[in-house]
Amino acid sequence: MRTIPLLLAAALTGCMTQPPPATQLAESQAKFQELTSGKIAGSAMACLPPSVRSRNMVTIDNSTIAYVDSPRRVYVNHLRGECSNLRNGFYTLVVRSSGSGTCSGDIADVADVRTGMTAGSCALGEFVPYTRQ
Repeated sequence: MRTIPLLLAAALTGCMTQPPPATQLAESQAKFQELTSGKIAGSAMACLPPSVRSRNMVTIDNSTIAYVDSPRRVYVNHLRGECSNLRNGFYTLVVRSSGSGTCSGDIADVADVRTGMTAGSCALGEFVPYTRQ
């Protein structure tokens, strides 16, 4: 009887997500610093302004993206959950907006740009504007 809980615990431990390697973490931090350097964080917003285009999205890591509005302003979004493979250059986010714009809670699918197949999904978090003063 004791072997079943031990086997179950071992199986669950193997399924847990592992922390990213140090090089990926350093790259993500460097990209975040590059995008926000010299800018001041503002209050979190539920939706992106309509003028911000999705084609200006930058992937920081599997759980953080940014929308570059201009050299003066960038909106950082910490996704609700991780979007697997997003860091991989062959994948992009396709956001299914529930209203007139891109908002917190909208579902984002990770799509393979070569085949168009969906490889996962996550939800957008709030948008934090970083603005150069």
